[in-house]
Amino acid sequence: MPIDRRTEMTEEETAAFLGRQETGVLALAREDAPYAIPISYGFDADAREFYMRLVSTPDSEKREFLASEPQARLVIYDEVDDVYRSVIAIGPLEEIDPGELSVEEIQQYGEAKRPLFEIWPEQKGDLDIELYRLRPDSLSGRLIEVDRDF
Repeated sequence: MPIDRRTEMTEEETAAFLGRQETGVLALAREDAPYAIPISYGFDADAREFYMRLVSTPDSEKREFLASEPQARLVIYDEVDDVYRSVIAIGPLEEIDPGELSVEEIQQYGEAKRPLFEIWPEQKGDLDIELYRLRPDSLSGRLIEVDRDF
């Protein structure tokens, strides 16, 4: 039976992990209704902030959730060999006016992959692309190593 060792990642390990990853799952909640979507992101290790472009259609459930100023939880994870890493960021999701972006913030959005328009059934003109920042109140990383030789 495999035994696993769980450890908290340090701030440096967490930042390095987030810098290597590009995608995660963004979960939003309002009242008692949850909503989760896969996203790509940019991460500023110095400011400990996430930057994302979120694409929606005029009548999408995503747009309804975003308009309600929901609490956000971003989960980033991977598994390589017998090592599983995950980071959870919790905090408010803030919509950003593109006209108010600094040069540094624009660079962070450049780190986030562009949405793939080809996956949308609607015309590009019907899509709304909004910029968001997540400044987490809580940011924690965990590492689990599985020892299969035990």
